[in-house]
Amino acid sequence: MAEEAAVVVAEERGIAQRLLIHLTSHNLFYKVLRFLETTARSWWITSWLPSWCPTSLCQLKEAEDKMLQSISGKFSKQYVYISHGNRLWTLRFNGAEEKTPMVLLHGFGAGVGLWVLNLEPLSQLRPLYAFDLLGFGQSSRPHFSTGAEEAENQFVESIEQWRAKIGLETMILLGHNLGGYLSAAYSLRYPSRVKHLILVEPWGFLERPETSDHERPIPMWIRALGAMLSPFNPLAGLRLAGPLGPMLVQTLRPDFRKKFSSMFSDNTVTDYIYHLNVQTPSGETAFKNMTIPYGWAKRPMLQRISRVHQDIPISVIYGSRSSIEGNSGNRIKDMRPNSYVETIAIRGAGHYVYADQSDDFNQKVLQICSTVD
Repeated sequence: MAEEAAVVVAEERGIAQRLLIHLTSHNLFYKVLRFLETTARSWWITSWLPSWCPTSLCQLKEAEDKMLQSISGKFSKQYVYISHGNRLWTLRFNGAEEKTPMVLLHGFGAGVGLWVLNLEPLSQLRPLYAFDLLGFGQSSRPHFSTGAEEAENQFVESIEQWRAKIGLETMILLGHNLGGYLSAAYSLRYPSRVKHLILVEPWGFLERPETSDHERPIPMWIRALGAMLSPFNPLAGLRLAGPLGPMLVQTLRPDFRKKFSSMFSDNTVTDYIYHLNVQTPSGETAFKNMTIPYGWAKRPMLQRISRVHQDIPISVIYGSRSSIEGNSGNRIKDMRPNSYVETIAIRGAGHYVYADQSDDFNQKVLQICSTVD
């Protein structure tokens, strides 16, 4: 279990962790990092950081457009306005209108563009929506509460306001990573709106284990790194790298280029990931406030998942090569003996199962959806 905790850090903070391992050996960088992060609440620091990074909202839009340009079918893009002047960037694909719509919620540090291998296949038989979560992508990046429960509620209420504005009565809700956690939280709060809950490699379900002396402890370097990172946002190092940022993403996360190699032969994907994660860190800060060291949730979802209405079927999809939350599906099944719970493993896939084995993933999701209508 200790090794799984280390994997959580590597997956959730992939870019930041490896970046800081390389850079924090330089004392000057560490001092700059501490100074900027501890003063980041000042408006002038917040406004200065984007100018240090070779990015802008316009460049993020262009990077997303490039991600989506290979989609041949028709789809629409729009901002959906919710309360407090916030807006959620939304893609809509029109399938058979009589079918229950599907809604995709991305994970931490992601955006709608990373669903590019799934959008067309999953929209053939039903309306499909994907939107950037509040605080991420092209959606508004407001201030979130510092409390874990309050921040979670802000996410959940933004999803409900989005649903009401779009006019969906019910939906199939699919969430990956942080999106899986928020999908479950939404289903707890608004059960009448969810026809089927699909959790894809969900983050934040298991509790952080209590390790004893005779068990395999978390390595000291992981503990030291966790202590050093705790005051900072997960991806602070990427923003503070400034002009080196795009190159660092390409160097430290070449796996993303491989995942989408069937569609792109250049740096389209890593460029998109870079521009996603060097804007104002609104959702990132909320995520940090919802975690405890080594990437575990302050409010583990398994403590509450049994309260999801028993009539809501739950499907859990995970990659056979992923160590994150792999046992969540079986735990959920044990906790919901009178409800439908299915666990599906996608062979050869890791945490980003929807991209690692996109064809198998799409087929499994379509099979799940066929049971809804």
